[in-house]
Amino acid sequence: MTEEGRVEVPTRTLVEGMVRADGTVDAGELYEVAGELGMTDQQVRLCIKRMAADNLLVQEGRGRRAVLRETEHARRSAEPEVGFVRHMYAQDAGLAPWDGRWHLVAFAVPESARAARDALRETLVRHGGAAVQGGLYVSANDWAPHVEAEAARLGVADCVTLLTTTDLRIAGDEDPLTLARRLWPLDDLAEGHRRLAALAADRLTRLTATAPESAPTWVEHLAIALELAAEFTRATTPDPLLPPELLPRPWPGTEARALTADCWRLLRRAGQDAPDPGPRFFQRYDAVMAEITGEARTA
Repeated sequence: MTEEGRVEVPTRTLVEGMVRADGTVDAGELYEVAGELGMTDQQVRLCIKRMAADNLLVQEGRGRRAVLRETEHARRSAEPEVGFVRHMYAQDAGLAPWDGRWHLVAFAVPESARAARDALRETLVRHGGAAVQGGLYVSANDWAPHVEAEAARLGVADCVTLLTTTDLRIAGDEDPLTLARRLWPLDDLAEGHRRLAALAADRLTRLTATAPESAPTWVEHLAIALELAAEFTRATTPDPLLPPELLPRPWPGTEARALTADCWRLLRRAGQDAPDPGPRFFQRYDAVMAEITGEARTA
């Protein structure tokens, strides 16, 4: 968060976050929420131009009266990884205990396929993998379906080996907690979750304000949702989602996700009472957040 308590929401995150279920963005509402987030009109206009040039948006009309329409290309690339969010909260609830197995991927992709090799490595890291040594990565979660699918897509399936073990020893260390700390930057990850927890706690106070003059408007609700989404992404994108058995206690990620879920429960309610369905991300995460917060899914 900034010194003023604002979260730095990327302008593209703002625009993508304001897309409704029908694939449109009301420019007037977009600029209003942008102002609430401390962005200038010029920032938004430049972002719209860049996204249009990248075949992600089509603009109809001008200025605040315009309607932005998401392209099919943007729609295909915008599917959220809801399964990972569900898994995070399942771990927090003790519903996904570790079975003691380490999952390893070894690959030897030739230099002639460097681009595929780099893409495979990025996939392994994105799915929580840590490098043991050159061409060998490890995860505490079963990532085989994701790795095999990406290797096949890249055309390097014959260069990849997958294996599991309960006996992992690195430089003489075999204690699982010690290995987790050695392999993953847990201190940095914990700090990211503390920032998320601080933001969620502050926004929860605002969302639960009872005085009429303090209650957030719909535009402020949208701004808070985007702030939480941006900070949640920053905290969780690098997180390998290690099972609780491999993390120090207490782990700040658990509190951060609980506070975020509390905020989301209130944001969902506000979205149900709003004059229009609101941004699509409310619907995209509706099922998993309804499970987490114990509320009925929005119709």
